[in-house]
Amino acid sequence: MLETLLCALFTILPDYLFRRYVQGKRIGHEITLFSMWYELRIGLTACAIAAISVITVLFYYHPATSSVASYYRTLTLLPQFGGRVSEIYVENNQKVKAGDPIFRLDAVSQEASVQAAKAAIAEVDASVSVAQTDLAAAKAGIVQANAALTQSNEDLARNQTLLEQGSSAVKLTEIERLQNLVDERVALVDAAEAQLAAVEQRISVVIPAQRDSAEAQLAQAQAELDKTLIVAGVDGTIEQLSLQVGDFVNPILRPAGILVPDSTGHKRFQAAFNQMAAQVAKPGMVAEIGCMTQPFTVYPMVVVAVQDVIPSGQVRPSDRIFDPQNNPVPGSIMVFLEPLYSDNAPDLPPGSNCLANLYTNNHERLEHDEDLGTGERIFLHVVDTIGVVHAAGLRLRMILMPVQTLVFSGGH
Repeated sequence: MLETLLCALFTILPDYLFRRYVQGKRIGHEITLFSMWYELRIGLTACAIAAISVITVLFYYHPATSSVASYYRTLTLLPQFGGRVSEIYVENNQKVKAGDPIFRLDAVSQEASVQAAKAAIAEVDASVSVAQTDLAAAKAGIVQANAALTQSNEDLARNQTLLEQGSSAVKLTEIERLQNLVDERVALVDAAEAQLAAVEQRISVVIPAQRDSAEAQLAQAQAELDKTLIVAGVDGTIEQLSLQVGDFVNPILRPAGILVPDSTGHKRFQAAFNQMAAQVAKPGMVAEIGCMTQPFTVYPMVVVAVQDVIPSGQVRPSDRIFDPQNNPVPGSIMVFLEPLYSDNAPDLPPGSNCLANLYTNNHERLEHDEDLGTGERIFLHVVDTIGVVHAAGLRLRMILMPVQTLVFSGGH
């Protein structure tokens, strides 16, 4: 509207003044409703051409959109496995900190597994005492076997001496029996030493491995028990919590509620511009937004990033070849906005619906780019001037936005 009025000021108004004061034509006489087009045809034509040109340049170099929002993420409150709710620690719309308990599931089987794992550890600890007794018995067995072997060797040596001296009291069969007895006692010593090595191996290797296994089972059982307590992962607000004790919660079919984090959606806005703005929207451009949650207020913003892909072009692997003509609407260019001044950052609720406009700035180029011609300099000056006019119109629309909403709501 302001752009059209500005164009009319330089086209229709001079034409009318020429008709009125130079040609002497008067409104209601020579200039009537039926003769207006013929009398002011030059001004009306020039105004239409100028308005179309201004609006075309304006919306190309100063793109505007009403699709602006501050998106935020939500976390679904889900257990890792299904179960019945036994305790609830929070209420709906309650603020929570990271690590605060939210609700607990029935944990009878998990607690039984923990007790069984603790009993297994106690059994392994008891086996250590038994193994120490076996170790003492194995050492005593070695001493006993060595003593018997020594006695057998002495008997064999004594009988061999008597046999060599020609004594008739010793027979060859007795020597053979004693030799077999010595061999038997040597085997008993080896068996006793092997028994001692087995007990020592059991104490140093087997029992520690059994304890490690029992501790691992206890850790696993404790982890399963800890899963029955659902806690907040981040700071936020509990929403849509409709649990009651005894409800069955399932990670697929029955979520418990929603946690809205405090760390997302604040002081960062996403604006969707048409694809013609792709060549204009650049990081560092100045912008302005106005939102329904803060009426009659315009906030200066800056473009921090421009998404380099268009959402309408995304495809997923499937069993059908994608046909581009099936795109229902062309996609938008996503522009990310943040406050220009940190001390004047808008504290708007995440999800606010807003208007936005981007402004090009050619002052530095006009001052430092010596390769620009005269026509280019004039064009850039016109673009900046139009931007000022468009900014005034945007502020007016942002101020009238809540009023229009109230009117439409009242009419409905």
